Amino acid sequence: MNRKTLVLPAVIGLLAPVLAACGGSGSGDGSDGAIVVGTTDGFTASKAAPAPFDPAYAYDAGSWNILRQTVQTLMRAPRGGAGEPVPEAAESCKFTDTGNQRYDCELRDDLAFSNGDKVTPADVKFSIERVLKIHKLLAPKKLSSGVAGLIANVENVEVMGKHVIFHLKTSDATFPHKLATPAAGIVNPDMYDKTKLRDGFQVDGSGPYSLEAEVKDNKLVKAVFTKNPHYKGHLTGKTETVELRPFGTADQMGKALKSGDIDMMARTLETQQIKQLTADADDSIDLVEMPGLGIRYLGFETDAPVVKNKAVRQAMAQLVDRGAIISQVYGAAAEPLYSLVPSTIAGHTNSFRNEYGEPSVTKAKGILTKASITTPVKLTLNYTTDHYGEGTKREFELLQKQLNDSGLFDVKIKGTPWGDFRPTELKGEYAVYGMGWFPDFPDADNFIAPFLDEGNFLNSPYTNSEIRDELIPQSRREADRIAASDSLERIQDIVAKDVPVLPLWQGKEYVAARDDITGVEWAFNASSNLQLWELARGMKG
Repeated sequence: MNRKTLVLPAVIGLLAPVLAACGGSGSGDGSDGAIVVGTTDGFTASKAAPAPFDPAYAYDAGSWNILRQTVQTLMRAPRGGAGEPVPEAAESCKFTDTGNQRYDCELRDDLAFSNGDKVTPADVKFSIERVLKIHKLLAPKKLSSGVAGLIANVENVEVMGKHVIFHLKTSDATFPHKLATPAAGIVNPDMYDKTKLRDGFQVDGSGPYSLEAEVKDNKLVKAVFTKNPHYKGHLTGKTETVELRPFGTADQMGKALKSGDIDMMARTLETQQIKQLTADADDSIDLVEMPGLGIRYLGFETDAPVVKNKAVRQAMAQLVDRGAIISQVYGAAAEPLYSLVPSTIAGHTNSFRNEYGEPSVTKAKGILTKASITTPVKLTLNYTTDHYGEGTKREFELLQKQLNDSGLFDVKIKGTPWGDFRPTELKGEYAVYGMGWFPDFPDADNFIAPFLDEGNFLNSPYTNSEIRDELIPQSRREADRIAASDSLERIQDIVAKDVPVLPLWQGKEYVAARDDITGVEWAFNASSNLQLWELARGMKG
């Protein structure tokens, strides 16, 4: 380990800080001494996706990282991200029945939105019902992002004095985790229409920071977070102002860090940058390695003619060489993934490894021959050019080569900016596409239901009645998540046979920061949630 590289070990996804002494100093050029954080996440408001920061629509890691600073939830993840959620806007929350179907939260009575308006239990009810209502309006048009799936199990919301009571359709021991996500964020009814998305980049919540967005040509060029003077909760902002600046490339972001224009590089560092920072003798910059739960996968529009026969999807699963992707593209920043559920999550099993073993052209040919599939199978692998880092293109070039070298496929690749890619994927216009997933909370359920349940975030036509009607409900009844392993493992085995999605790899998180920035080891939690309130300026010792 390089002397200035901090490695945070994983204990079932828990971040355990390890501190190291460094020398030197530096500062970004943020106004009024703001800490400046760089990101390669881009934020665009378009006709297809006009409301990137509306809790009723936002469902990607970048947008959620904006909302987590500004919108309060009844519950929140603990500091490291792993473990049971703890109260935030709520005084307390608990199941009040033995079947995990009635969840009662007592709201704090001192809450206020950033404009000073009091937060009431009725506002909580409004916010939850709004997400569900807008989903119902958008879903028939294939415009829903799927975020409502997190709270779709809510039958109704009841207000009794200071209490907000959630009546669930079926048992769900994971529901407290879902109330800790921006999908359940509390918004001001005076600022948000119950039946329409809020276009643009404005956010009005009761979180630790308020947001001022600087926009040019419908793109966010700077997000300025200022401590909310009305905030009442358990998060303590250590800095008055934090700026988040999007960069077009990781290289641009890296140069800004070295020059002192920014104080920290967040998502996403490239493999070469990680290597350089590890070997660099410049003690003014620290590289922090964190265990991550983010995954990458290929998704399939299973009704598309070219991949409708699962033998085509199975043959691709038989050919993909994950080890080559890791060694040639991502290096130490990733490891092969043989299931939707990462290896550090309870309930994981290596289903794809067990089903397909080593990559084999002979076995793939046998799968296609048995299904009477004419070869080569012609298809296009679609990927987003600006959402998951510059390594994505190299990854898809390698996937293309692996499939084409078999002689069984004739594959082309096509890259599209995220602002157009995501709405096109939701409409089902890509037969095969590459996506990533950062969990809403660190539980196997959140690597399964969002992909396979009704109203899933991919708008996938794939359905399996055993998974939806039996196994997912069965697993959610278990408050002891280890006890849910049998159901969860069965789901993963079905996915490996049907291949509605093809898991590829899981990655680590890296952050690089000027060495006078403290709290960097807590900048991301186990679910890759950005926690800007942890950052401060002051020499490390």
